[in-house]
Amino acid sequence: MKVEIHPKYFPKAKIKCACGNMVVVGSAKESIDIEVCSSCHPFFTGKGKLIDSAGRVERFKSRAAKKSSPKKRK
Repeated sequence: MKVEIHPKYFPKAKIKCACGNMVVVGSAKESIDIEVCSSCHPFFTGKGKLIDSAGRVERFKSRAAKKSSPKKRK
């Protein structure tokens, strides 16, 4: 490996989330501030809500239901 081309490694870098959660990991930066972590992200906490202002989900479900039902031919 070439000397002096790699960034300095911080084995105890601190990652701070906006919710207050703090994690210590190895990184090229000494400290990192993030907005969302696994402790507060809706997907991981189970509090996720589907935002549908235009009714697209219901429209899709109704079209999918029509396609799955067998059509009668004359």
